[in-house]
Amino acid sequence: MSKLPSEAGYQHDVLGWLEELGWEVYGLDGEYGGSRLDREYNRTDKREVIYWDLLSEWLVESEINPEITEDNVDEVLNSLQRDLNHDTLVTGNRDFHEVLTTGKKFTLRAEGFVTDRDEDGDVDVIYVDLIDFENLENNRFVAADEFQVDGPNGRIRPDVNLFVNGIPLVTMELKSIAEDNDFYDAIRDLRNYEEKRSRLFVPGLFNVAADQGEYRYAAVGAPQRLYMPWRNAPEQYAVEDNEPKQAIRAMCNRETLLNLLKNYVFHERQPGGDARIIPRYMQYYAVEEIFDLIRTTDHKRGLIWHTQGSGKSFTMLFAARNLIQGATLGDRAPVLDNPQVLVVVDTDDLESQMENQLNALNFDRFDVARSGAHLQRLLEEGRSTLVLTTIQKFGNVDSDVQGNDETVIMSDEAHRYMEKDLGTKLNAALPDAYHFGFTGTPVREGDRDTFRNYEIPDSETPYLHRYSIKDGIDDGLILPVHFDIHEIDWDIDRAGLNQAFDAEFDHLDLDEKRELIQEYVTQTEIAELRSRVSAVARSIDEHYRGVEENGWKGMVVTPSRKAAALYGEELLKYRDPEEVEVLYTSNDPGAGDESGPGDKKLISQFHTTPEERSDIIRRFKDPDENPKLVVVCDMLLTGFDAPAVKAMYLDRNLKNHKLLQAIARTNRPAEQKNNGLIVDYQGVFRNLDEAFEYDDEEVKEMAAQPRGELFEKLERKIDDLLSLFEGIERDDGQETLLECLSRVSSHPEKRDFKQGFREVRDLYETLEPDPDLEKKGIRDEYRWLLTIYIAFRRNNNRDESPEDEFRAQTQKILQENVDVTDIKREFPIYELNGEDLEAMLDLPSMGAKANAIEHATQAHLQPRVDSNPQYEEFGKRVERIITKRQNGSITDPEAVERLTEVSNEILEFEEELSEQGLSDASYAIYLTLDEEYGDVIADEETAKDVAQDLWEGFEEEIQTDFEGWETRDSTRKAIRKMVIQRLIKTHGLSSLAKDDEFLEETIGYLTENAE
Repeated sequence: MSKLPSEAGYQHDVLGWLEELGWEVYGLDGEYGGSRLDREYNRTDKREVIYWDLLSEWLVESEINPEITEDNVDEVLNSLQRDLNHDTLVTGNRDFHEVLTTGKKFTLRAEGFVTDRDEDGDVDVIYVDLIDFENLENNRFVAADEFQVDGPNGRIRPDVNLFVNGIPLVTMELKSIAEDNDFYDAIRDLRNYEEKRSRLFVPGLFNVAADQGEYRYAAVGAPQRLYMPWRNAPEQYAVEDNEPKQAIRAMCNRETLLNLLKNYVFHERQPGGDARIIPRYMQYYAVEEIFDLIRTTDHKRGLIWHTQGSGKSFTMLFAARNLIQGATLGDRAPVLDNPQVLVVVDTDDLESQMENQLNALNFDRFDVARSGAHLQRLLEEGRSTLVLTTIQKFGNVDSDVQGNDETVIMSDEAHRYMEKDLGTKLNAALPDAYHFGFTGTPVREGDRDTFRNYEIPDSETPYLHRYSIKDGIDDGLILPVHFDIHEIDWDIDRAGLNQAFDAEFDHLDLDEKRELIQEYVTQTEIAELRSRVSAVARSIDEHYRGVEENGWKGMVVTPSRKAAALYGEELLKYRDPEEVEVLYTSNDPGAGDESGPGDKKLISQFHTTPEERSDIIRRFKDPDENPKLVVVCDMLLTGFDAPAVKAMYLDRNLKNHKLLQAIARTNRPAEQKNNGLIVDYQGVFRNLDEAFEYDDEEVKEMAAQPRGELFEKLERKIDDLLSLFEGIERDDGQETLLECLSRVSSHPEKRDFKQGFREVRDLYETLEPDPDLEKKGIRDEYRWLLTIYIAFRRNNNRDESPEDEFRAQTQKILQENVDVTDIKREFPIYELNGEDLEAMLDLPSMGAKANAIEHATQAHLQPRVDSNPQYEEFGKRVERIITKRQNGSITDPEAVERLTEVSNEILEFEEELSEQGLSDASYAIYLTLDEEYGDVIADEETAKDVAQDLWEGFEEEIQTDFEGWETRDSTRKAIRKMVIQRLIKTHGLSSLAKDDEFLEETIGYLTENAE
């Protein structure tokens, strides 16, 4: 019989890929790689996360640090060991990164060494390099599976770890979709590992979560939503039809890994705690393309076309820092010798935002141009710094003021560079500069052509690097946007129309007049008709009530200040004053749209000061504060990031890059947000060929999709899920639910249901409260699947309250249609004890019995595995049974029989433990002595006596009544001393007292089982 793909097999594949990349691989020979490494490098204390002997050997033999010898290397390592201590993981990670990249500061004693002495002639302060970034081959690159790390919160054993010179830089968790797990489960495990054994991740660069189909990575300490794919690869690392393999080859090859570590890490101060920032693949490759262009060609221009929301600002900052710091790696020299780097933005708000960003990153060497005169002075001085400025300030800068021959310009929103002759002024001021444009919405309108302005002669593409809307959606960086075209019936507002028009066409009936108005009156004039605004505002309010149930916010986009003011007045008829704000300034293009005193009065009621507008925008970004709806004409349509915004109500005829910019206001990801939504009152989306004049078909296809397509997709997904239960009567009775759970209890149905329901839930909650969900019968089908899913989660994941994870739309169905209390009663969380085991065996189907016993047994063993080797053996047996059941090697009745046998043995083992009067710790020590040290221990009674004595010594002599005692070196030394003394003085076992492996294992059992 062919062997099904498994997690162990996938782990073996990954190690093989790493070996192809030149890593020393431990774990391909059948033995745990971590165990073999532990033996080779004398790692007896499983709390340690660095292979100190390996690092010591490298420091002495690599010759990168000639001052370090066998006589003083231990002092360096002892000092470095203290750097692993941390208040929080991210702060520890930040501080250790500095040690890895700049070296470990070490005071070298003069006696016995040749040094450059300080003024007192006593000591010399040096920086010890832990990694050789110049000669990459000089480092030791080691990959190992099953690297075990023990600690007070339990033991972890990630699937694969990557070490450089013995220092763990990457932790990988791998899952097999053939065993009903995927990368989401791997991310959950990694987050759990960080919480349980954060010490392992202090030196870490990033984590990897992968299954056979998907690869995700994130910086240490990152939440689940920041785990992203690494999709592209240079030619030498590219692989067809195997995304995880290509990602590992592209990201974990030795050069890229060390390049990321040395040159592509920021640490950012954020509200609630610092965060590590590492690049996404498009950011990394765009920066490398810029450097490659500068190094290898005479061209000085290039366009970075990355969709909005992909992090163009950080792309610029990664490039700027590498240029200014003269970043090197291996034999690669700095890109430029001493460059000045300009980051050019197009608004004061973006300048302020970027300045705050630079401060939060502790960016070295940057200046902000406060005026045109200040900008000119900075350019004339030409110092090698980052200069932040707006494009508008170049309007007051003289020609040819370039004081640095290596000036590099990076223009954000590069399409604005061509407006109002500002680009001409910039070019005149800096005639010999490199100039790279960054945009998500290039312009191709007559003389205004972003591509032509940044074209590279003889290039196959009009851009240097591209990251499309489709790429962003596929990667989860931005959300898909769907549109609805809303037709509104409205009465003609005769008073609002020009009197001459009324007189000229008074003979027409109402329908003829409306048709004439829509054909000849401008879109702005129509949008300013009170009767129409009243009808649209009522429609907006009705629609938004469904959106706001989940806490999302909305924007109303109008063509003029007058229209915005009208919408403000009309919406306030339905909503509290604090829920609606109107934003415009006197500089808006519509500033002159008042036609009389009445209009001025209408518009002036919503005037705000710059400070008031800043406060409104701040509150609008906050999901928990008002306003909920903001009405704008031009404000907030460019470069405005507010993940809480889900809906845009569009009553303005936008096209091309302006329409893409508006769409992008709704596509920012947020927790439990699946999509953005445009409600179109102007018919902009009726003809996408007219709305988008780009040649790129992808933009037309991916900018926004009709909302109706979601219904079709949802119906298909629901049909797929329902087919899993074909032949089962669709009711909510317990027997039906048990039969359904039995149907999805093993591979592949279990995986299909788990993943399929996740997709159905997201689609349903995207569309709710659309009345078509009721009309098409979708709501009833979803409710039935929801009932099964809650029971499934309780049965498989032992979730006490799986219903808590759902959003408002699903919660409403639960409250009105699903009796969760009944489900909890009918599907209890079984524990492993005699009474519950009998109850599980009384369940009506073999599949239900197997599921219940399987999950109860696993839940019982999981927290106990580290406390006693016998539990580990039980756990291995249960895993083998589960695997055989999943791949069809044994039937449900056979699985029930075998699982019941193991469960009974576990209960008997614990009963025996209780009868013997041994604690969990003493029994674990007893088993170790009896099974592994029979040549030293006379008999079982002696083993029991020694084990019980060591436990009593622990309870009598070791202080455990303060927080963090388990991790204190002083505590572990005290335990070690107690164990050694009792072994020698009380039991005459001096050989055991010298056995480091036994001592560490015993200390582990004592601390693991302490209460």
